[in-house]
Formats: sequence, C-alpha cells, structure tokens
Amino acid sequence: MTPHPYRRYVALGDSFTEGVGDPADDRPNGVRGWADRVAEVLGRDVPDFGYANLAIRGRKLGAVVDDQVPAALALQPDLVTMYAGANDILRPQVDLDALMTTYDDAIARLTGAGARVLVWTAFDPGGSATYKMLRGRFALYSEHARESAERHGATVVDFWRMREYREWGYWDDDRMHMGPAGHQRMAAAVLDTLGVAHDLEPLDPTAARGPGRVAALRHHATWVRTSAAPWVHRRLTGRSSGDGLDPRHATYTRLG
Repeated sequence: MTPHPYRRYVALGDSFTEGVGDPADDRPNGVRGWADRVAEVLGRDVPDFGYANLAIRGRKLGAVVDDQVPAALALQPDLVTMYAGANDILRPQVDLDALMTTYDDAIARLTGAGARVLVWTAFDPGGSATYKMLRGRFALYSEHARESAERHGATVVDFWRMREYREWGYWDDDRMHMGPAGHQRMAAAVLDTLGVAHDLEPLDPTAARGPGRVAALRHHATWVRTSAAPWVHRRLTGRSSGDGLDPRHATYTRLG
C-alpha cells in the first residue's frame, strides 16, 4: 500500500472543524471532531507528521480568512482543509456573491502556496423543518465552492450529496452541529476523498429514528430553550460562542 504524502496538515474554519458536538474532556476545548480523527489516521506510522487545528466556533468567513489563513500559510502546510461561511449564511442578510469572492481569494492563496486544499459544499437542508427555508442560500454557496475548487485546483468534499445526514442521529442535540456519528462519517469521507486507506467504522446513529410525538414535542421545547434562544441572543448582542477561545492546536502537534 502506497503511503500518503502528507506531513503538515492544517484545519481551518468554525465549529464544524473545531469539533463541536463531539465531546472529549481530555482534548483542548473539550471536543474531538472529524479533523482530529483524520489527523490520527494520517499520523499513524509517520513520525514526522504534524497537525494544527486553527478553527474556532462561531467564526464567520471574514475572520477565518483574515486570521486563520495567514496563520496557516506561515505553517507551510502540504494539506489544508477549510469549511467556512455557514455562520454568514445563517445571518438575516448576507451578500453571498461578495462573501464567496472573499472565499475564492482565500482558496487561491492556499493552493498558490502549494498545499493540497479540501473544501466543502454545504449540507442540503431540504429535509429540515428548521433550515429548509435557507436551502437556496446553501445551494448557491455550494455552487460557488465547486467553481472556486475547479478554478484553483482544490478538491471538493460533497456534503450536499451525503443524504445520510438527513437522519437526526448524525447530529448533536442542538441540531446545529454534527454528533459523534456525524464526525466519524465526515472523517471517513475526508480520508476517502484524499485516497487514504483507513479503518474508521461507522458509529451507530442511535437517535436516527427520533422520539415519539409527545417526546418529540418535549425535545423541541428543550431545544428552543437551550440551543435556539441562546443562539438568537448571541446574534442580537453581537457575541459569539467562540469568544475567548484559542485555536485547539495553534502549532503542529501529534495525536494518539
């Protein structure tokens, strides 16, 4: 089996890449996530492998481009993953064409530095009562991401076509972030896209079928109180869930 060529991997983005929804008390910020899982596989039997994760929950695309991209370039990576923009899409108003021009410039800088770059389409929210009203925005984001990847030689992880994520068992109780099963599935998708052999087994999405009607109503009320309302409050007050947090791995480290 041919060894993979990657020795310096940097992950950029927001809560999706930080690992929110996949709790791990023994790791920075208390989360693990798909990027850690990918790094664990890439680092096996590769003594000089290093992994940095600069993603911070709540970050909008502008902050990722202004703060994380220069920091990543300074680390001279040969592999970069970047998924950012969801926190912009969820705002009441957003100029997606202008937003994705900024995104395109960032991809050009990363690929121009010689790194293999992986980007994502958005998740298709068509099956979600909560997010389906934003489906047009998610679709436009995805098309822009595909165009940028094609223009600059990046590789796309096609989240839009991963229909299994319409099962709630792949998501955290907050309905905004992937749960452990979702992060494991995404790690496998990334490694498959890279063409790297792995032994990641799917985790059982135990909540996939969802609760009964009465339990579902109670669960929804809890979600509104503990997840939706705090999210709206942060938007109204200009705060972010990532305020005060540092990158989980600001310099190269090894996991495992």
